[in-house]
Amino acid sequence: MPDFAGYLQRIQAGDKGQNPFLGFLDMRLEELGEGRARFRMPIRPEYMQGAGIMQGGLIVALADESIAHAIMTLLKPDEGITTVELKSNFLAAARTGDLVAEAQVFKKGRSLIIGDCLVSDDSGRAIVRCSATFLLLRD
Repeated sequence: MPDFAGYLQRIQAGDKGQNPFLGFLDMRLEELGEGRARFRMPIRPEYMQGAGIMQGGLIVALADESIAHAIMTLLKPDEGITTVELKSNFLAAARTGDLVAEAQVFKKGRSLIIGDCLVSDDSGRAIVRCSATFLLLRD
């Protein structure tokens, strides 16, 4: 299994090479705690879709990464994860500023972990709500 504890320490220290996807979309870890994570991502012109609003899949990717990182804080050294289900509710459009994703683990069971995330704009308006189920992998 990957060394998630070491990975999280390197991410917290600002090592952008640990996860190229985070760097590609400029997702920045702001806070990490037991069963929770907060990421921030700017809304850039190249992230817009044809109607001039933030492309929804990128917002969902932010939520998925946030939930995954919240889950990583609870993993044992012999455990890993993979997303098996992701549900998103689009609540409002986003056009400018930053998006802030607040994720928390709802339940860690023997084989599944469920997490939730609310993505808001920088004024606090809810943009997307996501719920994800991850499969718990063991060596």
